[in-house]
Amino acid sequence: VQLQASGGGLVQAGGSLRLSCTVSGSIQSINIVGWYRQPPGKPRELVGSITSIGRTNYADSMKGRVIFSRDDAKNTVFLQMDSLKPEDTAVYSCAAPLRSSYLHPNGYGVEYWGKGTLVTVSS
Repeated sequence: VQLQASGGGLVQAGGSLRLSCTVSGSIQSINIVGWYRQPPGKPRELVGSITSIGRTNYADSMKGRVIFSRDDAKNTVFLQMDSLKPEDTAVYSCAAPLRSSYLHPNGYGVEYWGKGTLVTVSS
């Protein structure tokens, strides 16, 4: 299983970004894809997740400002982020556990990771 994340960049406070995560390989073994972020000097944290049947879950840190979606034809999940704040500046990574629907809040034990993409929100 491979995950490829993209879509990061520089945005002003109040702006929006959409991140993408394309999953390839043995996708039938993937039940859930999560997005994590790691702000500078802080531990990694779970932003939220979307399951193979489209069920979503959002962490409190960005709830109300993010929406997950998926394009099954392209094996891609999206993270739409709105009303971004400077404190949202972080490296964002998508991840997926093998044959599991559990995502540790800090990502421990999650087998597959996409390369992180940097999101910088300027004030």
